[in-house]
Amino acid sequence: MGIQETLNLAIQRHQAGDLSGAEALYRQVLASQPNQHDALHLLGTVAYQCGKYDTAINLIRRAISMRPAEAVFYINLGLALAASGQIDAAVDADRQATELQPNNADALCHLAGNYLAVGCVPEAIDCWRRAIEARPNDASAGSNRLFAMSFDPRFDAAALLREHNLWSRRHADPLASSIRPHQNVVNANRRLRIGYLSPDLRIHVVGLNLLPLLSEHDHSQFEIFCYSAVARPDELTERLRSLADQWRDIRALSDDAAAELIRQDQIDILIDLAQHTNGNRILIFARKPAPVQVSYLGYLGTTGLSAIDYRFSDPYIDPPGAEIGCYAEETWRLPKTYWAYQPRDDAPEVTAPPAESNGFPTFGCLNHFCKMNDAVFDLWAKVLHAADRSRMLIYSDSRRHRQAISRRFASRGISPDRLEFVGRMKWSDYLRTYQRIDMVLDTFPFAGGITTCDSLWMGVPVVTYAGQIAVGRGSSSVLSNVGLADLIAATPDEYVNIAANWQKWISLRPVLRKRMQDSPLLDRQQFARDVEAAFQQMWTNWCGRQT
Repeated sequence: MGIQETLNLAIQRHQAGDLSGAEALYRQVLASQPNQHDALHLLGTVAYQCGKYDTAINLIRRAISMRPAEAVFYINLGLALAASGQIDAAVDADRQATELQPNNADALCHLAGNYLAVGCVPEAIDCWRRAIEARPNDASAGSNRLFAMSFDPRFDAAALLREHNLWSRRHADPLASSIRPHQNVVNANRRLRIGYLSPDLRIHVVGLNLLPLLSEHDHSQFEIFCYSAVARPDELTERLRSLADQWRDIRALSDDAAAELIRQDQIDILIDLAQHTNGNRILIFARKPAPVQVSYLGYLGTTGLSAIDYRFSDPYIDPPGAEIGCYAEETWRLPKTYWAYQPRDDAPEVTAPPAESNGFPTFGCLNHFCKMNDAVFDLWAKVLHAADRSRMLIYSDSRRHRQAISRRFASRGISPDRLEFVGRMKWSDYLRTYQRIDMVLDTFPFAGGITTCDSLWMGVPVVTYAGQIAVGRGSSSVLSNVGLADLIAATPDEYVNIAANWQKWISLRPVLRKRMQDSPLLDRQQFARDVEAAFQQMWTNWCGRQT
């Protein structure tokens, strides 16, 4: 067999998912022709798919040295670099791909994703816009753009609803023709079948927040199905699997096939746990495989889908007077909390406020840096000016992002020596970082949620600015449920004043964990009963409409 025939066979094996067979054949090609650029590149993609990122980077770079004008080489190099944590280099690779092919939708989508990862939100949104112009039917690009818009203060609730509705009209509404009458037994008093669908049933904020609920479901009244689209299962995946009555792996199924499976399972209430976050399968819901469909946990916003009946909320995320009309779904407020917090067994102990030994306060924010923007930096700089000799500790995994943040603070009169950065770390080290923080400064318009819970669990108070959209009120819900509503600012000036009074709030450090333990956030039995009561009423409502 000649070189080209061997390469073609390798590609066929690769496309069929036979990675080991493809690898052997690619290596056979390279043994005869060491600089065969396609074999180098494709062997690198096999290494990437196997999680061997350094090997992938080296192989693809060798291929680029042979053929420096191949955009796809740079796209796959960017994927491997991002997976290995070299996010700035990944941005460079994706930029090179878009320079070679400005209308390459794949290159634009990858660049957008990496822009979002380094906190360049407007640039990410623009790249996804360009990708959509190049490939108008790309629902995934449009979905990612919607999620990114939630971080951008340029978009208010009405604008977000309008953009979500536009996406739905283009991608979801045409699927309405596939909706069929449901054959579920119309009986409000029978055991219900509940389905949870997500790509994040793993060590992820969604998986961790779902764990307390799945742990406490009443299986005599509810049969629990999980539809997993997890790419890389982990130990939490297995734990969640053990709590379900039925587990369905739908990762390899098309949306049509997954929707048909859900219909065959006769799910009564199907819950989307992703919305427009990465890896979502929201177009399954557009096919309406279950009579009642609910949105929860992806983020505090709308899906834009008329096929999703309800979105979970609580009295603090959507208080009286909130813009309820800015959601495609009906808002269903749980009576106390949207959040169910699951503390880690290996969480470090609460320590004394670092200001006691430092002689100055250390503010901090460990939220993802795509939540940071100029309005946030304006307020943080005002806080640092108001608190004498104070410091700021910020999570950022990108060297360029750190440099940009330093420049922004410098332009606001804050010298770089008052800033400290931390990057990606193990979970235990992340929690231990709170021992170095006196008070957390929350982000907006996209506030914290579980990160706020983590902070309070470690004894660190959080000041938040309750925004005009639901994603800005996640921390407000957490703080209200632990009796700390005084830490919720209604205006930017109030935010600064609360933080400037840091001495008052750090005195709570020894009691915050106990407050968390005694709050609705950790009462997972009551939380499960509240969710189940919501399911039961939703089902009763549906049954009532069938007569």
